[in-house]
Amino acid sequence: MKPPTAGEGSGGEDRRGGEEAGMQGSREARKPADSQEESRRAGQGTCRPAPPRRACQRHSRPEPGPSSARICLRNRPQGRERPGAMGQVSARSLFRASSSAWQGRLPWLGAAPAAPRGRSPAWSPGTAPARGLSSVAPSIRLSPAARSLFDEPLAIAVQGLGPRQQVTLRTSLRDETGELFQASAHYQAGDDGELDLARCPALPGGSFSGLEPMGLLWAMQPQKPFWRLVKRDVQSPFLLQLEVFEGHGERRGRLLAQAQHERAFLRDGVRRVPVREGRIRATLFLPTGSGPFPGIIDLYGAGGGLPEYRACLLANHGFAVLALAFYSYEDLPKAMKEFHLEYFEEAVNYMLQHTQVKGPGIGLLGHSKGGDLCVSMASFLKGITATALINGSVANVGAVLRYKDIIIPPLGINPKRIKVGKSGIADIIDALNSPLEGPDQQSFIPLEKAECCFLFIVGQDDHNWKSEFFAVEGSKRLQAHGKEKPEIVCYPGAGHYIEPPFFPMCAASMHSLLGKPVMWGGEPKAHCEAQIDAWQQIQAFFRKHLTGKPSGTSSKL
Repeated sequence: MKPPTAGEGSGGEDRRGGEEAGMQGSREARKPADSQEESRRAGQGTCRPAPPRRACQRHSRPEPGPSSARICLRNRPQGRERPGAMGQVSARSLFRASSSAWQGRLPWLGAAPAAPRGRSPAWSPGTAPARGLSSVAPSIRLSPAARSLFDEPLAIAVQGLGPRQQVTLRTSLRDETGELFQASAHYQAGDDGELDLARCPALPGGSFSGLEPMGLLWAMQPQKPFWRLVKRDVQSPFLLQLEVFEGHGERRGRLLAQAQHERAFLRDGVRRVPVREGRIRATLFLPTGSGPFPGIIDLYGAGGGLPEYRACLLANHGFAVLALAFYSYEDLPKAMKEFHLEYFEEAVNYMLQHTQVKGPGIGLLGHSKGGDLCVSMASFLKGITATALINGSVANVGAVLRYKDIIIPPLGINPKRIKVGKSGIADIIDALNSPLEGPDQQSFIPLEKAECCFLFIVGQDDHNWKSEFFAVEGSKRLQAHGKEKPEIVCYPGAGHYIEPPFFPMCAASMHSLLGKPVMWGGEPKAHCEAQIDAWQQIQAFFRKHLTGKPSGTSSKL
């Protein structure tokens, strides 16, 4: 089997991503009452004014209202327990993030600039009638106009339409391998011919419906099955194409307007520094300014390689972040057979000694396999102040872990518990043995040895493994040894791949270790809302524990 290469993701999957048709269908039975009301309004197709916004003391900008996608696990209400959660922790009901939560963060769309004299009204960034149309033709307005960071919202509007004109909007994006991702939605303009996605709900029949200002981005899906969107070169942006077509028919109507927009990963002034010191194979991202900055080591999972995009986006927010490869990259081991914690210790010491990294300790951020590696680092290594896990395990998984004379075996797997449906997609959620029983107890990482604070980000529809169970058992073990209770934030409807905001949800892709497609779980809208909130939670957690500054983000509603 060909080993994964640089840029592949975590959780055992390789570069191939995406989903099989129907995997991401909306799960109506899980929608709360407000979502059903939103769908009813969407059917009416009328634009509505933006709701009043509350000032956010932390950022001096509108903040999400009470319909935040965040929930904090404290005491699980009886009546709905997930297998393996042991009944100790449960979510207060999720207030689904309505589109108004991000409406306040969308840049205000002012009047579109007039077309310069003597210039054809063909495409230009941010305001773009279709080529060959007159200056009064429909045009797309974007804010920011030409370029934005990938984890930032993008305001989209169309002007110059007829009163209550029906149109279809489509977004397209090609990754660096040339694979196409697309989303489309049906809309109806207002009486004034204006269409503002922050106020006008999408009608049924497209990739999504309801008031979703960023739906055309998070709802994009690959044309190739089992393909996942990742960014391999963070120094170049994704090029997003937007098109407006006439009507709602199955056949595409006349092109009315089009525009292009760059979705960037590297903020101007942020430095990207390749690191090849000793055995370390990594990339360091340093924010703008003189520093020093709070430091974080970022680990992805069993896909191997050196994904940089999360570290890069996090550095844009004021952190010095080291994206660390640990196998299947350059001269590192090609297969995931065993890991030596001394390699990760080198990376920790590199960060602690760096003049641009603020001490006395650093943070760890890990997803999937990267999560349990972070738990092992926090348990055995010095200099760790805060550790955040995204759908991680508290048991060692997939490979033997060695540190000096300590050996932690991997958690056992029973292939008979893997379920394969008619579609050929495997469900591996029950494949791992329990770290609480028999010889598999040796795989439980002694996280009670850690001298740091923990944050567990949990997708409750994670089908890679039982992330909520691992978070609960980790919390119980910490408290049994007199350690501080960790923060656990769960997201109903979120799957395994909780990425930075606005990455399309990957419901199924090829697993590099199994060699077959597996389901990762998740419902697109709920998953998107989880990504937005988790991104804020992670930053607040590290800011609090690495700088001592109030986070401004509460884990309670």
